[in-house]
Amino acid sequence: MRAIILMFDSLNRHMLHPYADTFVDAPNFARLAQKAATFDNFYAGSMPCMPARREMHTGRYNFLHRSWGPLEPFDDSMPEMLKEAGVHTHLVSDHQHYWEDGGGTYHTRYNTWEFFRGQEGDNWKGDADALRGVRFPATLKTQDAVNRRYMTTEEEHTQTRTVDAGIEFLDTNIHADRWMLQIELFDPHEPFFTHQKYKDLYAHDYDGPEFDWPGYSKLIESEDQVEHARREYAALVSMCDFSLGRVLDYMDDHDMWGDTMLLVNTDHGFLLGEHGWWAKSVQPWFNELVRLPMFLWDPRTGDADTRRGELAQTIDIAPTMLRFFGLEPTPDMLGQDLALREGKKGALFGIHGGHVNVTDGRHVYMRASTDAANGPIEDYTLMPTHMRSRFAVDELTDWQPAEPFAFTKGLRTMRIDAMSGFRINSWQHGTLLWDLETDPAQTTPIADDAVEREMIALLLELLRENDAPESVYVRLGLPAHGDADESHLRARRDAQRAQAIAVPLPRRSELPALELLETPVHELLADEATHAVLVEHMPWLVTTELITATPWASVLGMAAAGAIDAGTLVAVADDLALVAAPAVVS
Repeated sequence: MRAIILMFDSLNRHMLHPYADTFVDAPNFARLAQKAATFDNFYAGSMPCMPARREMHTGRYNFLHRSWGPLEPFDDSMPEMLKEAGVHTHLVSDHQHYWEDGGGTYHTRYNTWEFFRGQEGDNWKGDADALRGVRFPATLKTQDAVNRRYMTTEEEHTQTRTVDAGIEFLDTNIHADRWMLQIELFDPHEPFFTHQKYKDLYAHDYDGPEFDWPGYSKLIESEDQVEHARREYAALVSMCDFSLGRVLDYMDDHDMWGDTMLLVNTDHGFLLGEHGWWAKSVQPWFNELVRLPMFLWDPRTGDADTRRGELAQTIDIAPTMLRFFGLEPTPDMLGQDLALREGKKGALFGIHGGHVNVTDGRHVYMRASTDAANGPIEDYTLMPTHMRSRFAVDELTDWQPAEPFAFTKGLRTMRIDAMSGFRINSWQHGTLLWDLETDPAQTTPIADDAVEREMIALLLELLRENDAPESVYVRLGLPAHGDADESHLRARRDAQRAQAIAVPLPRRSELPALELLETPVHELLADEATHAVLVEHMPWLVTTELITATPWASVLGMAAAGAIDAGTLVAVADDLALVAAPAVVS
């Protein structure tokens, strides 16, 4: 028995013909659907990148207990379990987060691995003059521009080189048994970097600024700029489709379908203007982000050219792969073998410190924090690293030993107060309840007390099954023990705030006093006239630590992050325009 995982990053199912009527040219995904089972209700769990990969290894959620980080000493790792059982596991990837502080324990769980440098500002090629004096996060785009100079042809693109390495592994091991190959592509994650032949598939008139790397924010760009980004993304999806075709061709040419599993998946999607947002992480986790494309050819079941509608998730991948090779999942793995075709009663999903979400397949319930402080948030870890750094000394000064969780194998972890990110705050969006049967695009949240109580009960059941820490219940305003009652209902209570923040922002070109809107807020507060405008519309500015913590924040930046609603932005802009207008001489 052999297995291939082909994993993409930020792949949207609504851009693929097996799932939608789309303008994207991706014939190999349609071809894949004929050869495999297409999952219609496959959800992400923990977001974004490395939290999702921790789930693939461990078969359990990450986001309830810690933020982005490495595998923990107590984690069960599916590739490592296969390795120890004599199944050779090989990883080829251009996903640079594996080689940062927050991902450093993943690739070493495989027997062998290869990495290809250059994606998304990877610290790869050195150009001292270009990079000197540039500070993070601006370093990402500067470094990316340097890296692209070394990928001037499609053959040099990291995606191509990664698939080349995967094909090389197949050539080497085509007659061997008991191996698992994971071909993991960073694309179509931003930036949307492709070569001309893929761009030519989506030719269009555009004379605006370079824009293949949208920010994690609300949409304020012009419509032609938005359409340009969508076409740049589509071009990259077409390149991913070509890479998929290379793998399918190899399996066809070498008659591998009889004994080789093929699993094609992604970690999450990417918003391209839907709901008035770009990207991910800083907004509610809409279905475009979490209802994922997922395809599985499993020789045990022989499901080809079929649709599967049961509720499934990323945490199911590890048990599926282990069972395929005759191994049993560990007791700490809460996912299930997809060959069993047993749908879940409910699925949790979210990001550490954001909404805690649950779906039963029809309804989606997004539970927000009970107050604007969005706390408490705690990390429980024995591996205190962030995405690109170690935990700072001041973060570790007051850590406390926590009692063991059910899955830590008797170990006590470090309980660390987490920094609540300004850009990830569920309170500002409110608690949201959606009915996917009547509103599949999630345009209008509902306030139905009976349904909310049912979803709270499901949420509590799953939180307890996953041994969620006490701080999660406190932040969400839910009982850690016992049943919820009417006092715990929030969707109706939060509706006005949720509706206000959901209104799309005006386009940048439509706003008056744009220069002042983009001026750092601490500078506006230092001026008497502009100070008065800000305090009138945003009185909390003078009492929050936000401006001290992020002195570069602007009014427009806060609106793009979802910290203030469109109505407040327009009111501030109008009053700032009056302040900026020259005095009228009588």
